[in-house]
Amino acid sequence: MSTQNTVTAGQLRHSAVCHKPALPESVRTMTALHRALAFVTLLLPTSIVMAEPATKTALTQLSETEMSDVSGQGIGVVLEDFLFSHGTNAQEGQLFEIGGVSTADGQAVRLTVNHLYVSGPDSQYGQNLGPVNLGRLNNPYQISLLDGDAPGVNVPGQAVVEFAAPSQVTDGTGYDCLSSSAGAGSGSCSSRPASGGYHGERPDIGLALQAEVGGSSSYLNVHARSAVVDGSYIRLWGDQTLNQLAGEIQMNFYTPELSISSCDETGTSCGDRVRLTDLAMELSLGNTHQPLLLSVHGADAPEHKAGNLNIQIASIQQPAAGDIASDGGRAGSNTAVWDFYDNYYSNPAFRSNIHVGNMQIGDRDMGGARLEGMLIQHLDITTRDLQP
Repeated sequence: MSTQNTVTAGQLRHSAVCHKPALPESVRTMTALHRALAFVTLLLPTSIVMAEPATKTALTQLSETEMSDVSGQGIGVVLEDFLFSHGTNAQEGQLFEIGGVSTADGQAVRLTVNHLYVSGPDSQYGQNLGPVNLGRLNNPYQISLLDGDAPGVNVPGQAVVEFAAPSQVTDGTGYDCLSSSAGAGSGSCSSRPASGGYHGERPDIGLALQAEVGGSSSYLNVHARSAVVDGSYIRLWGDQTLNQLAGEIQMNFYTPELSISSCDETGTSCGDRVRLTDLAMELSLGNTHQPLLLSVHGADAPEHKAGNLNIQIASIQQPAAGDIASDGGRAGSNTAVWDFYDNYYSNPAFRSNIHVGNMQIGDRDMGGARLEGMLIQHLDITTRDLQP
């Protein structure tokens, strides 16, 4: 991939996460990672100012007392007045391409990113770009080292690395996750919509992609307006039994409008645009009982799998004969086993939900759709080499 950037960023602030929970021995053994995070936290400036055409960095000295309060267990990141715009413009010498892809019959596929942007609100599908804030100083994006025995983590005896978006707050103390005009006290999202001259923390995000095969081009454009990802996180740890990287992903995505079209770079020949309004997706991949396992197939795997990424959620273990009473009740069952399956099937945190307020294709309304309480009991995905 060859790229030339057109990036504008405003103020970048880092805040150390300084809480000090008591850690078990399994966490204390991760000395190298712990010290690395501490080192990075201490070196991070209180504020880094980036502006075009020059880049300026301002460092704030920490006192001995302030440094003693830094645990090195996490890093908080907030981006203020942030704008990202990148793409292909041959006239200005900008090129953003993805290579090494071919069709099943061996034809080369040229993938060109015509535009990729993260902008402020009301960008008009990337035509009117402006700054936006990402994260809040009291609720930033975070990189943390968690105690696996802590409540809400539930990975006993393990140290867990977490990459997290701003967390959701108690319902009724935050902002409605979908409405671009929501006021305080209307919902559970921390990220605020734009209001007056304030940018808010809900970016417009878009991608315009062109695929060219044998001289014929097709286009795919995806735009999300006033997007919110509050409550999303990725947690990773090492499964010592399976000797694999294990994880848990909570992917939340809220937008008042997700638009999909096939317009070319001139904006013509669009065909019917698909609009999903009031889209709320809360997707859970992996949990305490069924972690998401990540691995790469070795050379001894079948030829079509060797070297490819495998993502798997193993099937839940079946109860042994006699562990569950014939009537299915807790009385007469092995209570530990019964409680295990009751938690697995009834815990709402393990369930995925997708709500669409309305789907519109061209000028035709298709109505809304709901998918609620979906439990992913088994998943096995292996990437494939597109080369013939």
